[in-house]
Amino acid sequence: MQRSNDLAAASLDAAKLLLNPKSVAVIGASQNPDKVGGRPIAFLQRFGFKGEIYPVNPVRDTVQGLRCYKDILDIKAAPDAAIVAVDGRSAVEQIARCATAGVKAAVVMSAGFGELGVEGRQRELQMLACAEERGMRIVGPNAQGVANFANGAVLNFSTVFTDIEPKDGPIAIIGQSGAASVMPFALLREAGYGVRYVIATGNDIDLTACAMAEAVAADEQIRVILLYLESLQDPARLASAAAIARRRGAYLLVLKGGESRKGATAAASHTGALVGDDAAVDVFLARNGIYRARDVADLVRATALYLDNRPPGAARTVSVSYSGAVAVMTADLAERVGLELTDLNEVTTAALRKILPEIATPNNPLDMTAAILGNPEIFPAALNAMGDDPKADAVMVTIPVAGRGYDIDRFARSAADFARTRNKPVVASAAQSSVRRTFEANGVPTFSTEADAVLALRQYARHHELLRAPEPPPLPEPIDLNISGLLNEGDSLALLANHGIPIVRHVICRTPEDAAAAFRALGGGSVVVKGCAANVPHKSDLGLVYLRVATEEAAALAAHECLSSLRRIGTEDPKVIVAIMIRGGHEFALGVSVDPKLGPVVLIGDGGTLIELRKDVSSLLAPFTLEEAIEACMRLRLSPLFQGYRGAPSLNVQDLAGAAVALGDFATRSRTSLKSVDINPIILLPGGGAVAVDAVIEFK
Repeated sequence: MQRSNDLAAASLDAAKLLLNPKSVAVIGASQNPDKVGGRPIAFLQRFGFKGEIYPVNPVRDTVQGLRCYKDILDIKAAPDAAIVAVDGRSAVEQIARCATAGVKAAVVMSAGFGELGVEGRQRELQMLACAEERGMRIVGPNAQGVANFANGAVLNFSTVFTDIEPKDGPIAIIGQSGAASVMPFALLREAGYGVRYVIATGNDIDLTACAMAEAVAADEQIRVILLYLESLQDPARLASAAAIARRRGAYLLVLKGGESRKGATAAASHTGALVGDDAAVDVFLARNGIYRARDVADLVRATALYLDNRPPGAARTVSVSYSGAVAVMTADLAERVGLELTDLNEVTTAALRKILPEIATPNNPLDMTAAILGNPEIFPAALNAMGDDPKADAVMVTIPVAGRGYDIDRFARSAADFARTRNKPVVASAAQSSVRRTFEANGVPTFSTEADAVLALRQYARHHELLRAPEPPPLPEPIDLNISGLLNEGDSLALLANHGIPIVRHVICRTPEDAAAAFRALGGGSVVVKGCAANVPHKSDLGLVYLRVATEEAAALAAHECLSSLRRIGTEDPKVIVAIMIRGGHEFALGVSVDPKLGPVVLIGDGGTLIELRKDVSSLLAPFTLEEAIEACMRLRLSPLFQGYRGAPSLNVQDLAGAAVALGDFATRSRTSLKSVDINPIILLPGGGAVAVDAVIEFK
């Protein structure tokens, strides 16, 4: 544990050093500012870097007006940081020379490494070994680099900085991809926002994008951190970045690229195919208070709200406009994305009736009508009346049309005054740029369409929901069950029962006579007879499941058929399970997929043979509380069953959630050896109780 903490501290120190160096060496320095080896030198000088710049090129005496060194070892004092901008094969040697010279951190812009396959990966490992031997840290290779516009430390070769003038500000952008770092930069700068950090880490062999996010999260001036990831290699550093940001009220958003890996888990588990890597990332981000963006627009859309930083409460919204069409569209949009338009109370509607003309109806969303042309006082009065409603957490203002007769300045000032005095989020939307500029000048977050305004407000509210959740608990020490491979159903059920998960009453049988005796022992009612073998996890596919078996003779015959089928497919020690037949209730599924980086992910969902088709599932990162499990259950499309649906008796959600918690605790403690768990179905009974009737567990 101490070594892990030491490595984390070293990563943080090295990342901060790259963002705040006092001296920088550029290996592969070029006189041409349009070449990779020349652009960082031009940027360092152009953007006001106050430290020392040491160009390194064996064939030049000067570069861009600076003394040039033949070798980094010729520089008397070791530079804080180095840029390596030579070909891939030469880069390994140059990193070794940097480490020998005492450089603490380097940005390797050189390509030709892991992105090219096995040979390139070998060069990466060689480079990393050279750096680690002397305690040097690396961003890259194949990295566009880092840029800090607060101090001019632009160790980055992106051409975007030659086209769009940088400006310091409260935003940081980090990405594994160069393009994915500069696209948000361009959008934000063209919207007028300042961006302090632009970082592209490339192949992430050492100082990852997550480690750089941890470093910028410590900057007290940064309010919004935007992160693009292609793989989540360093979840501990990302969790640390999120915790640092959360403690000081900053926001962290992640755009995760790349397709999720579906069906990579062994065929024994439905859960692996349904959860996949992507769902594991989802639950990890949510648990750490990180909003997951789905595209670049989603990544930057709510920036104005984040910087305005007003508490959204439950995000119950009132919408004010002077167009009936806008009112209709706003209601449709809000319902589509799950933004609640609050129901106005009687006091509010009475106040609105006194303010509005007779032709207007005091609804939410509100159409103030064209009467606002003759009486601009309607707008601030209606805004304040709706904002006084105790269920109004946020306000959306839409200006559908402006021009002569519309007092846009007054509208914008009224909206800004309301936001400031009530400390509630206010967003405005307007198609006309002149209107947007007026609202923006008054500090109101403004959008060109109602859709963007609604989406931004919902995103901002959802992010606050994530941040209100408690920070993840520490993991308990793992236990070694000394089990490996795929367990048969009988052994799987027994193991689950030992860890607090309710299972069906059953008997393991090796002969038809045993099955007949089991029928009697279970009470003589209807039973299920199933083949039991680790090499046949999905028994129904092979006709190894007999339902509603009602006599001893039928139980013996079903057992005979199952045992014969198992022997034909080469099963060693074939057995059958005779279990009581559960009647009524609804079939759910529980499962576990253990992500190699993030740990056990527990699935809760609709069960039965159509589970993959329906895909009505929620996922949780273990361990979790009963309250979190209940929330996950209520996110299912079939959640109305818990209250009773169309005359059917209600099902106790706590029974399913409690079984999920027990499964999560088992998976957490077994995480170093467990591979997957598939419980399908677990039946929730109308009178209360949950019963797992089929299960498969696989260990590594």
